[in-house]
Amino acid sequence: MIDWRLASRRGVVLITALLALTLSACSSSRRVTDAVPGEATGGGTLSDIELTWYQAVVALPPVRDGDPVILARMADVMAKPPAWERPPTTIIYLHGCTGLGDLSTLRFLAGAGYLVIAPDSMARRYRPLQCDVATGRGGFNLFVYDFRLTELSFAINNIASLPWADSGDLFVLGGSEGAVAAALYRGDNLRGRVIAAWTCHGAPIVAGLASPTMEPVLSIVASDDPWYAEGVAVGQSGDCGEFMAGRPNARSLVLQHGEGHAVLSSGVGRQAILDFLALWKKR
Repeated sequence: MIDWRLASRRGVVLITALLALTLSACSSSRRVTDAVPGEATGGGTLSDIELTWYQAVVALPPVRDGDPVILARMADVMAKPPAWERPPTTIIYLHGCTGLGDLSTLRFLAGAGYLVIAPDSMARRYRPLQCDVATGRGGFNLFVYDFRLTELSFAINNIASLPWADSGDLFVLGGSEGAVAAALYRGDNLRGRVIAAWTCHGAPIVAGLASPTMEPVLSIVASDDPWYAEGVAVGQSGDCGEFMAGRPNARSLVLQHGEGHAVLSSGVGRQAILDFLALWKKR
C-alpha cells in the first residue's frame, strides 16, 4: 500500500499538511445540528474526533428472523436506541483509505447477528487521502495512521457508555488502512481483532502487531494483493504470520484464490471471520 521511496520525498508536504491540520483544528467550527443527522448530542460544537463517532455508520442486526438489517448514523441510533434483551456482540469496523463506500461487509456481519459500528474517518474537516486508488499506491499523508488509532480509541471509550452495546464483548475488524490501526492498537480491552488486506510489514510507522500476547487475532491477506507487490510497495510483501510467534491464539490466513485486495468480499475470508467470532465471542 505504501511506497516509502515516494513518501520520503514528501517531507516538506507532510510538514505543510501538519501545519494545515493545526490551523484547521484551531479555526474550524461546526454546529452539532449541521454536522450530524438528528440532534442527539443536544447542541454545541463537535471536534473532528467527535464527528468520526457521531457520523459513524451503525449496522443493527435483525431483531427477529426475516427482519432486515438497519443502517443508520450513530447520532440517530443514540437518539432512538435499539431495544433488545441482551446486547449482541459488537464489532468496530475500520474502513480503508478511501472511506466507508461499500457497506456490504457491515450488512453481512449484521445479518449474521453482530452489531457493527463503523467510525467515519472522512467526517473530519481536514482528512486528506494517504492513498491513490488509481495507481494503487499510498503513503502520501503518514499522520493519517495516528488519526485512525485515535478514532479507534475514541470509539472504544464511547462504546463503554452505550447501554445497547457490550464493551465486554467487543472485536475490531480493520480493512487495508483500517487494518493497520487494528494491528497496531495497543489496548487490552478486546476479545479479538481481525486484520484484513494488510501484511503487517513495512516501515516502523506501520509494521508489526501490537496485540496482547494471548489476545485472539485473525489476519487475512491474498497472496496476489496488488497493493503489496514488490516494486509497488517496498518491503510490504508477506503476511502477519511472521509477527505471531508466541501468540497461541493468533492465526494468519493467506488466500490463494485470486481475491487480490478484496478479501472482505471473499467467501473463504468471510467464513473465516464468522468462525473466528463464534469461537471467541462471549458465551
